[in-house]
Amino acid sequence: MSATIAYARVSSDGQSVEAQRHSINQRYNVSDDGWFTDEATSGTTKALHRKGFSALFSYARKGDIVVVSAIDRLGRSTIDVLETVEALKSKGITVISMREGFDLSSPTGKLMLTLLAGVAELERENIRARQMAGIEKAKADGRKLGAPKKHDDLAIAAWRKETGSSIAATAEHWKVSIATVKRACRTSQSVD
Repeated sequence: MSATIAYARVSSDGQSVEAQRHSINQRYNVSDDGWFTDEATSGTTKALHRKGFSALFSYARKGDIVVVSAIDRLGRSTIDVLETVEALKSKGITVISMREGFDLSSPTGKLMLTLLAGVAELERENIRARQMAGIEKAKADGRKLGAPKKHDDLAIAAWRKETGSSIAATAEHWKVSIATVKRACRTSQSVD
């Protein structure tokens, strides 16, 4: 037997989920154990990483309906909302957002999900473009990118040369990968 489940979320301590509960209760019959909430939880935290939503996800079964007062209660990021809705959909759960009229079981809901997917893809492309612009700016400013090295290439190459050790033996001695030894030897040759 399917159940109607409700989810409510507020971002800060001074807020209450009661207004959301009230609006959902006006249209849907949700049992006391069908309510899941996250209070003082940012929408930037992925839904499946929130305690209340994670409990809802574990509780919900195929055929259940999850009701939210507005789609932004699931998350702020289009990408996260889409991933959350898709995760629920993959379990056979319908999502209804009262404000937007978002219902995955209807043709309009499916159209909205398709549009949401398009917006999410655009958002991902914009994020990538901003990342690349940041990387190019850092390179132009002469900043080194990536994690700092945890070993000294010149010391590794010098030890290998002095001892006449193989690449594998050098890697074992320094507790690094063979690729690291090869790179260290190339680096030292370009310095010589």
